[in-house]
Amino acid sequence: MIQRAGITLSIVAFAMTPVAAMAAQGDAPAPRASATIHGDRPGPVMQRQVFGQFAEHLGHGIYDGIWVGERSSIPNDRGYRRDVLEALRAIKVPMVRWPGGCFADEYHWRDGIGPRAKRPVKINTNWGGVNEDNAFGTDEFMGFVERLGAEAYVSANVGSAPPAETAQWLEYMTSPNGSTLAKERAANGHPAPYKVQYVGIGNELWGCGGNMRAEYAADLTNRYAQFAKSGGGKMLKIASGPSDANYGWTETMMRLTGKNIDGLALHYYTRPRDKEWNDKGAALGFPVREWASTMAHTLQMEEFITKHSAIMDKYDPAKRVMLAVDEWGTWYDPAPGSNPGFLVQQNSVRDAVVAGLNLNIFARHADRVKMAAIAQMVNVLQAMLLTDGPRMVKTPTYWVFDLYKPWQDATVLPIDVQSPWYHQDEVAVPAISVSAVRDRAGQVHVALVNLDPSRAIPLSVALNGVTASTVSGRVLTGATMDAHNSFEQPDAVKPQPFTAAALSGNTLSATIPPMAVVVLELR
Repeated sequence: MIQRAGITLSIVAFAMTPVAAMAAQGDAPAPRASATIHGDRPGPVMQRQVFGQFAEHLGHGIYDGIWVGERSSIPNDRGYRRDVLEALRAIKVPMVRWPGGCFADEYHWRDGIGPRAKRPVKINTNWGGVNEDNAFGTDEFMGFVERLGAEAYVSANVGSAPPAETAQWLEYMTSPNGSTLAKERAANGHPAPYKVQYVGIGNELWGCGGNMRAEYAADLTNRYAQFAKSGGGKMLKIASGPSDANYGWTETMMRLTGKNIDGLALHYYTRPRDKEWNDKGAALGFPVREWASTMAHTLQMEEFITKHSAIMDKYDPAKRVMLAVDEWGTWYDPAPGSNPGFLVQQNSVRDAVVAGLNLNIFARHADRVKMAAIAQMVNVLQAMLLTDGPRMVKTPTYWVFDLYKPWQDATVLPIDVQSPWYHQDEVAVPAISVSAVRDRAGQVHVALVNLDPSRAIPLSVALNGVTASTVSGRVLTGATMDAHNSFEQPDAVKPQPFTAAALSGNTLSATIPPMAVVVLELR
């Protein structure tokens, strides 16, 4: 750890040792990086649910983003945008979390079932003070995940509803035919029970979910978890966990609720400026010092996961309880001219690099991080997709998730990395991040992230226990730090073939361009 100008930076990440400080920035050549992949001693499986996504009733995340209604002129499948469905299917979204977020602890599920014309209109007090007509409710959400082939993660209202409401909601969704609520579900168009894989026992109970003490939140979690039951099949219960470095919350929750839950949620958002929430920094047109601070703050995820996992290990050495990073991503100041409560922001090459760094961190902790959800899916924060009326654009972050598809349910291969440092102002962090997996077909895939925005870095990788004769891959980068896709230029940033890699015996060599995510396949 190093303390610089009030910013705590994680300099040495798991299995990553910087070999030397770089020379002053400019045209000086970057030192080489090296790594060793240990294919002969494979690690845990990286569960596909780590690539989950979050869809909250916030801004245009649901309405206009996912749902336009059957009467819309925008091509749709019974109200769901066809372009959005097709794009999300292409990256194999494995899980979707809904309806919140802060919205969840003011949401009453009965407001969102039955004929839409009869559903109550309420005010979304958390996000923009706009009308919420409940047109997208439980049956619409379950129809959405069914169309995606994804698992459902519902967040129960602990902040403003009794346990009976959660119990009845789950009965409505999962009960076999015969019960009164199952008959009501059938009358609403779905006779067969839905499958609910995950239920969140509240959201951010330390904050917008009720401003609770950890001890009180633990007692409530035990109570709600007792009555949160599935009508069929195993349903995993995720407790409201810590934010950032709140290790005391994890200690208390694991001590008092660890035996009654299947997961503990961790929330962490990357901000260029992390002192004040109302001054986070711009998504575009930012200075290089904010590129650097964004990278440093992203790498703090490693420290948070490591320390929260160590606490969990005290109470759960068998690692039965997962650490579910079910809110993560970048959070910048709202786009100029937008409703500040809608959390609209552009998505650039910087976000793509942040995504690659986080996914590599999750891979290193696959024994404990078994589920995650980027915030959010469409039009909000670090979104996969942006929409504007009939137009849709895929963001650089979307393309990172496309590159990492082979990581879903693949076996993680341990890696030792020696990386040069990236220096900028008070920031000094490893420039190169690497992860590798062996997929279920036996192919090895390697992800290489260069967070240095100005210098290409040559890398050599020793392949222990990996046999391959060819290498191919794709690279995602841009001409500038804030290169992004717009509705006018939707393909400005997208993966291109990567040819700067070669195999010689058991050594892989590559030169990683500045601010780039590279994914290679070895055959």
